[in-house]
Amino acid sequence: MSEDIRRESDVLVIGGGIHGLSTAFHLAQRGVKVTVLEADYCARHASGVNAGGVRTLGRHVAEIPLALSSRTLWHELRSVLGDDGGFVPSGQLKLAENQDELQECRERVRHLQRLGFSHEVLIGPEAVFDIIPTVARHVVGGIWVKDDGYATPFRTVTAFRLAAQKLGVQVYEATPAKRIDHKEGRWHVTAKGGVFSAEHLVITAGAWARELAAQVGESVPGRPEGLMLMVTHRVAPFCAPVLGATGRSLSFKQFANGTVVIGGKLIGTLDFPARHGEVDMTRLGTSARTVTDLFPHLKHLGVNRVWAGVEAFTEDDLPVIGPSRNATNLSYAFGFCGSGFQMGPGVGKRLAQQIVGEHSDIALDAFAIDRFQNPVSAASPEVLEPVTSIVPHH
Repeated sequence: MSEDIRRESDVLVIGGGIHGLSTAFHLAQRGVKVTVLEADYCARHASGVNAGGVRTLGRHVAEIPLALSSRTLWHELRSVLGDDGGFVPSGQLKLAENQDELQECRERVRHLQRLGFSHEVLIGPEAVFDIIPTVARHVVGGIWVKDDGYATPFRTVTAFRLAAQKLGVQVYEATPAKRIDHKEGRWHVTAKGGVFSAEHLVITAGAWARELAAQVGESVPGRPEGLMLMVTHRVAPFCAPVLGATGRSLSFKQFANGTVVIGGKLIGTLDFPARHGEVDMTRLGTSARTVTDLFPHLKHLGVNRVWAGVEAFTEDDLPVIGPSRNATNLSYAFGFCGSGFQMGPGVGKRLAQQIVGEHSDIALDAFAIDRFQNPVSAASPEVLEPVTSIVPHH
């Protein structure tokens, strides 16, 4: 097969993180020919440097239906991909450390119940100590979600990549997309290594997606951030579920090898032009103190390594998911604000359904790119017709 032929496909995906590769996989399952372009290597940034939480707990109400459908896919991952991505259905627990926080949890659960959601359950201190006997005794309760858990980010993204490639998806790493153009009924993406084209374009480029969307006159208020994680030395097992906190930022879990991963949207510093997040040790220290408040026996536990990656945040803390409002056959999934890992399987499936014209009961209206009500730039390309379905090649 010549290189020129391989540069043409039905769908072209920009971004080799969990959302891009999940979309590519679900499209390929439906007989669609897909090419993925990744600027660095797959899972380099948000998809690979998150804490691995598979979390429906604490989601914005608009995200809950999609998050719950995605969680179902997590539980089926091994049978679907041949690899479970290291997924452990450990449950997730959000701790309340005083009565005000417990009341906040109580009101949250009542609100969700009124909306018809029952996955978050309010529990008292006795139930907390049954789930995690080692936690500090000042904890007064919390919210428990038994079917949540955690996975290994790089392993999960790699599983989606390998499964997609088995179905014929072409993946080009070290191939940053520079310019997108729509002409003669196809998208043309100028990238390192040449021009790639497809009938439909999907932008899942994380913190760099806003720049590409701006090329078709769609402005998304937001910012990139450098998110950090740290991993401790090994310690005897003491914590089975994933933990969060009501009154302070925390994402905390212990892996089977004894190491403890500490995250929770820890913001570091960022050199965006260099595509590089920097670790801020002072801010990491704050999270370390939160951990030792909850688990005093970890006070002398050493930190083994720390790292950072780049993530996209939007003005309203919700992602952009779904079709362009300005251009035909253009779809987006970006701006997950540090909480996108769990959503990856579900977002990829939902976008694939939308692209090929399959019905779904999960609405994406809350994530529409035009919710920011920015006018189309006078310099942008002409407004094109609405999205049309890709006809799968069987």
